Amino acid sequence: MFEGKKILITGGTGSLGLALVKKLLKFKVDVIRIYSRDELKQVMMRSNIPDKRLRFLIGDVRDKERLQRALKGIDIIFHTAALKHVPVAEYNPFEFIKTNVYGTQNVVDAGIDNDVELIIGIGTDKAVSPLNTYGATKLLMEKIMVSANYYKGDGRTKSVCVRYGNVLGSRGSIVPVLHDQIMKNNEITITDSNMTRFNITMDQAIDLVFRAAKEGKGGEIFVPKLKAYKVEDIKNAIVEIMDKKPLIKKIDVRPGEKYDEILISKGEIRNTYESSKDYIIYNEVKDPLFEKPKIPYKKSKLKEDYSSAKTDKFTKEELKTLILKEKFLFMKEK
Repeated sequence: MFEGKKILITGGTGSLGLALVKKLLKFKVDVIRIYSRDELKQVMMRSNIPDKRLRFLIGDVRDKERLQRALKGIDIIFHTAALKHVPVAEYNPFEFIKTNVYGTQNVVDAGIDNDVELIIGIGTDKAVSPLNTYGATKLLMEKIMVSANYYKGDGRTKSVCVRYGNVLGSRGSIVPVLHDQIMKNNEITITDSNMTRFNITMDQAIDLVFRAAKEGKGGEIFVPKLKAYKVEDIKNAIVEIMDKKPLIKKIDVRPGEKYDEILISKGEIRNTYESSKDYIIYNEVKDPLFEKPKIPYKKSKLKEDYSSAKTDKFTKEELKTLILKEKFLFMKEK
């Protein structure tokens, strides 16, 4: 479905954007436009991936006029741009609203105006029953993406979302953070060892995005079936891989941080279906002007919140295998 397509990735120099570019270049795409704010990262990316199909545009999703120009002739948008650090959002809430909410509305409006074929929005488990500002802005991002399918008029634009948990090894996540702490001062900080988090690898995240792009009809939220881990187990896995004995410092839970995450709330279950790999949440809004979608999936068997506290957990040994398989440069198997 990507052959001959013109693609734009917002936040294209981030962890997910970079991984998407590498995968998309394996297809016969016509062009990939990288739309992001970070000049240095664009220069580095251009140097590391010298492919003539890449185009680099400095721009912010807050700037609708710039987006309108950047989206000329584009077929597919991968909307990965976001401010995402939970504690930062608690101290700078409206900055997160400007990027994650207003920015998403700009992407959708500019996409519809330019008759883009498909918009894929990247969501997070923190958008479900949000406790923090970041999660609340990502919940609104999902709502904007889903509702766009109703006000696009007679245009061809369809928009779908994906929603998943922590990407193993992504920038700012627990694996690189603990690694850096061990390397710098032999002391690691842990809030609560019993906290749980959903886990997804970058390859799994890309596969999910591609499934949503292929199967989505417009208005769905695709949620992968994932296992979770306890913070204690992933901490022990990293320590054993690095063959260190760091000091452990217990710190307070960060502002807005949950002890466990939820990927699907109990209230969403009535609109949730499933395939072998994913749960698919359909829009609850019923618009008489639109034909009721034909749902090609079976009704979900979920009975309660799809929570990281209740789902299957990785063992410490499984986590070690996962971390080593991801080929983090800083981790060598002993």
